[in-house]
Amino acid sequence: MAHSFNSLTQRLYCELTERGHQVSIEFDISDSVSEEAVALFRPALIIAPFLKRAIPASIWTTHRCLVLHPGIVGDRGPAALDWAIQSGRPTWGVTVLQAEAEMDAGPVWAAATFPLRLARKSSIYRNEVTEAGVQALLLAVDRVAQPDFVPERVPGQAHGVMKQAARAIDWLRDSSASILARLNAADGQPGVADSLFGQPCHLFDAWPEGQLKGQPGRLLGRRETAVLRATADGALWLGHARRAGGFKLPLTGAFPEALALPELPLAGWWKSVTPTWQDIAYEEAGDVGFLSFEFYNGAMSTAQCWRLSEAFRWATARPTRVIVLRGGSDFWSNGIHLNTIEAADSPADESWANINAIDDLAEAILCCATQLTVAAIGGNAGAGGCFLARAADFVWVRDGVMLNPHYKNMGNLYGSEFWSYLLPPRVGLAGAAAILRHRLPMTAAEAVRLGFYDACLPGPGFAVDVARRAAELAAAGDLPERLVAKQQRRAADEALKPLAAYRAEELQEMRRNFYGFDPSYHVARYHFVARTPHSWTPRHLARHRDLDWKIPA
Repeated sequence: MAHSFNSLTQRLYCELTERGHQVSIEFDISDSVSEEAVALFRPALIIAPFLKRAIPASIWTTHRCLVLHPGIVGDRGPAALDWAIQSGRPTWGVTVLQAEAEMDAGPVWAAATFPLRLARKSSIYRNEVTEAGVQALLLAVDRVAQPDFVPERVPGQAHGVMKQAARAIDWLRDSSASILARLNAADGQPGVADSLFGQPCHLFDAWPEGQLKGQPGRLLGRRETAVLRATADGALWLGHARRAGGFKLPLTGAFPEALALPELPLAGWWKSVTPTWQDIAYEEAGDVGFLSFEFYNGAMSTAQCWRLSEAFRWATARPTRVIVLRGGSDFWSNGIHLNTIEAADSPADESWANINAIDDLAEAILCCATQLTVAAIGGNAGAGGCFLARAADFVWVRDGVMLNPHYKNMGNLYGSEFWSYLLPPRVGLAGAAAILRHRLPMTAAEAVRLGFYDACLPGPGFAVDVARRAAELAAAGDLPERLVAKQQRRAADEALKPLAAYRAEELQEMRRNFYGFDPSYHVARYHFVARTPHSWTPRHLARHRDLDWKIPA
């Protein structure tokens, strides 16, 4: 039972099914719907990894229900991770409790802890909370099967909802560290209530600035889509905002007034040596160039795709032998930017511009003749991002990353990024059709097993492992021959069927999605951006609602 099929729920679903468990999912829509789902599936165990309200007594009194609480043993109440981040706790954890009448007060089946790094709540949730949650939940499931295991009851301390009064920022008096902690604790949802240009809004996506300062509270300038605001002892970059009644957007999109601020550009693509906001950054180590793109939530707008294409072409002119496309810390890429599309005067036109811009980037990677290219997927990837990565010569993915290489969940999108060229040679025509039809998440190990990606590397030390492997590629004596073979393969494929033909065929279908009579894509995009509550659980998740579902003996 879950509020939505988020990254943690996806990971647990994959971990449990890979261990042979039969798993079905029901979104928490209402008590009656949940009761019906339980009656249909008759589960041996109910797991609640992500809920926003209590499990009804009609269920937890008749079935064992394990709740994954993002807090240490003894912590009780909502916004547990928010409180921990904002108060600067050095360590935090995850606890698996049995559901009872009092929230988070049931017996403890398992727990795990982790150091609490200085980072956004959404990042900690996708990484440390997810890893600890998997560890604790799998242990709890094993213990449920042990008839002699008795979960422990422990005393606890409850806290309430973190209200905006507790998150409030005083830009004239608060330090950068204090404000950053508040913004980090509220990132994802609900954001910090504030105002810009005399308008109320919620702020997200903060970054420290290591050099520039100014009069506290003043907006000092902008860089691309972010704005720099002075604090009592320095300054912070603000990347995203949500205006009253609107949805989350890059800050200059939410507030076009910000475009009048003085521009504070970087000297170039090279990674800054001091903390600052830089969504595209380049580094070199010997013969290897590393291109990072830290795009919020992995969404790539038209302008971001243009700038990343420019940065990639610049990187290919460097005297390197291998280029590693690192993506961001939490996401490699999730494809086109649905929020900026929704905000456009013509979402159809902006969708068309965005898909063409990301196709331009994919084509630049595909046609790189001067270096070997590696997509190092250290964060989650979805939709077009999964296929954009496949445009590289090698794709190395971190174990634990969740992949969603399908488009159809977004209103039956056909998809582009040259998937029709890249996928069949790797997995066959039937395999390509299966991946595109399959609306469930894919693990890194499964992607490699299918032949979609090339290597699954351990989570700990992933960045170091990628750098070592890339250096070995660059130092290999046969690299010139590999580059020649790469150019020959591309020429042979071009002669057989030009890339332009694949692109035109894909975009012909995408044009129907954007401009055709079927509004499914526009409806699905609106509900995604507006965060509309679920009114039903998709059938590919709720297997208990299949017409041919039979309760196993």
